[in-house]
Amino acid sequence: MRITVFRRLMAEEFGPGRAQVLARDHVLSALGGRTVDQALTAGIPAKEVWREVCDAFDVPSERR
Repeated sequence: MRITVFRRLMAEEFGPGRAQVLARDHVLSALGGRTVDQALTAGIPAKEVWREVCDAFDVPSERR
């Protein structure tokens, strides 16, 4: 998954503003105690990050 696709999915699911805040500020233990932005910068694949975001925020399976 490309990061641009990941960012689009985040914006569609949470709204553009909230998606940016979540990516910047919300720490996910499943990502090694990193935020989404930190995980992506560290090289964790966007698809894996998306999967963890979906799990953390109970995104329904049809939107994963």
